[in-house]
Amino acid sequence: QVRLQESGGGSVQAGGSLRLSCVASFSTSGAIMAWFHQTTGSEREGVASVYSDGRVMYSDSVKGRFTLTKDNGKNTLYLHMTALKSEDAGMYYCAERYGGFWTISGLKADRYTHWGQGTRVTVSS
Repeated sequence: QVRLQESGGGSVQAGGSLRLSCVASFSTSGAIMAWFHQTTGSEREGVASVYSDGRVMYSDSVKGRFTLTKDNGKNTLYLHMTALKSEDAGMYYCAERYGGFWTISGLKADRYTHWGQGTRVTVSS
């Protein structure tokens, strides 16, 4: 059974940093995984994604501030978040998918099959 468990969310002041973790129940080596952000009443938006070959893509809103890394030895995906803004607040979800066309669909939520329960990030000004 595929399981994804996020952690690391919390409250931080604007300009601060957080590191989110997502532990997978499967080997992350070669997996296509991503982080998504969701605020109340909005759809999940892709933040960062890693392809099976290690390539990473980011949304324009987080490029230069967030970094996605993956530790295959621990089967864990990370999202290093810096220079946090109020608009970064919300739920963050880890997800995994199969299939190709990643370069055009890597940040599209409807292409992902398995999801974690999410972890909440609060940013205060």
